[in-house]
Amino acid sequence: MDFAPFDRRHYPIVAVRDGYREWVPTYEATVEKRMDLGLLESLDSVPWSTIDRAADLGCGTGRTGAWLRARGVSQIDGIDLTPEMLAVARERKIYASLREADVTATGLDGGAYALVTTCLVDEHLRDVRPFYREVSRLLRPSGFHVLVGYHPHFMTTAGVPTHFDRASGEPVAIETFVHLFSDHVLSAREGGLRLLEMREEVIDQGWLALKPRWQPYVGLPLSFAFVWEKASAA
Repeated sequence: MDFAPFDRRHYPIVAVRDGYREWVPTYEATVEKRMDLGLLESLDSVPWSTIDRAADLGCGTGRTGAWLRARGVSQIDGIDLTPEMLAVARERKIYASLREADVTATGLDGGAYALVTTCLVDEHLRDVRPFYREVSRLLRPSGFHVLVGYHPHFMTTAGVPTHFDRASGEPVAIETFVHLFSDHVLSAREGGLRLLEMREEVIDQGWLALKPRWQPYVGLPLSFAFVWEKASAA
């Protein structure tokens, strides 16, 4: 679903690769841990320390990969669309491999992964169906897919796209799309995935301590996490 009818900020919009290329220097300082890493911490259906091989799709600067390695995931392959993001991830020295690719066509080995992670990526995809097909292709039977996303309810209610401030101070939005939870469920089911767990991060007083201007958004869900499991082999 196009985000434009909900947009209340009307920032200039840039393409995904261009936006993240420009955002690289301040990305880690801009994205609060509660939005994505906090949700990963809350999940209890994934046996992190037993995962021998994971694919981190849209790995960005490697923040998810670093979290996985700290929890015992031994081998992680990362892909991202933006070379400048990959350069930062490479400096962490935590990935077995890194490559520039789209999350819908990764080029990674099929059926090779016990875990696929995707954090703060799906809102940049026009259609999530090809993405879920690729995730299903990558996973082994009984493998897990953990997706953390920007909440569609926040996007449509608050009207705020994914955005950042340029070095000049000018705010700019990265191309954003809205996917209802039903879009995720239907697409995942087509790929043979079943939902194990779901969490939502809600804006509360703790968030106001970080972002005082968010008072009008208190009570709205900001981000979400899904845990999917691929059907086991017959």
